[in-house]
Amino acid sequence: MTTLVVGASGFVGRHLLRRLSDDRRDLRVALHHNTAGITAGIDVVRGSLEPGFDWRPALTGCDAVVHLAARVHVMSDDSGDPLAEYRRANVDGTLALARQAAEVGVRRFVFLSSVKACGEATPRGRPLTEDDPPAPQDPYGVSKSEAEAGLRSLAQAGGIEVAILRPPLVYGPGVRANFLAMMRWLQRGVPLPLASIDNRRSLVGADNLVDLIAVCLDHPAAAGETFFASDGDDLSTPDLLRRLAAALGTRARLLPAPAALLTAAATVLGQSAAAQRLCSSLQVDIGKARRVLGWTPPHSVDDQLARTARWYLDRSPET
Repeated sequence: MTTLVVGASGFVGRHLLRRLSDDRRDLRVALHHNTAGITAGIDVVRGSLEPGFDWRPALTGCDAVVHLAARVHVMSDDSGDPLAEYRRANVDGTLALARQAAEVGVRRFVFLSSVKACGEATPRGRPLTEDDPPAPQDPYGVSKSEAEAGLRSLAQAGGIEVAILRPPLVYGPGVRANFLAMMRWLQRGVPLPLASIDNRRSLVGADNLVDLIAVCLDHPAAAGETFFASDGDDLSTPDLLRRLAAALGTRARLLPAPAALLTAAATVLGQSAAAQRLCSSLQVDIGKARRVLGWTPPHSVDDQLARTARWYLDRSPET
């Protein structure tokens, strides 16, 4: 039978397609407009997170769906009601897809949620578990939490098996945004006042995340469950920068500065969210995935950082 991947042209989607193709799965991908990076020979159909979209032509003949598409963080969101926009795509659009999947007989629905459905920070050494109540802090996190709740209700009504995954920061070849910026800083030797940060943050390499997705597509025990994903090796911000610099063949230039001072300065500059990511802890516990699925991250942090660094170093300086 065929697996439909929704959002296959995104960062995680491109990694997932390579993995599932290597597994010899029959694949169909649903895209809104961008077909870049889609391997020739893969069945491509149109998809949309508009709640009224008719998914039945794309879903017919599929026994599983991996739903990766979402309205993600918008840095300069000028919408009059950002939460409504996130809900429209991430809640209403997701549930419309899942309902129609159930109607046509899809067996398994794997949903990529986010750690942000649960919160933005944890006390150091107190990782989130799947039993912790959701505490989203922004519209994106709220929409992911509400989508999770709606999918659980749909699954409890019968007709489809749902597995939900909550990754923290995902990195790997092709990564963008803040992780790409960190590699640029390190390669250019920019001094970073982060040596004194004593936090712990979970992250997950793309190869580890797509391995867990592949397991959840088939494992009987994944049905009806929610799992955190990570590399299983939480790092402080200075440790991450040092290990990433080593992978890039350079040295991190880290300077000491109190975390409180950094946070205050970032707040004045309108960068409080960035400071929180650099200075606070956000840890997740993958013990449930280990126990229930027998899953262990197949790749170490250093292996995943090395792959990411090789990709970065092979790129043109202008890209």
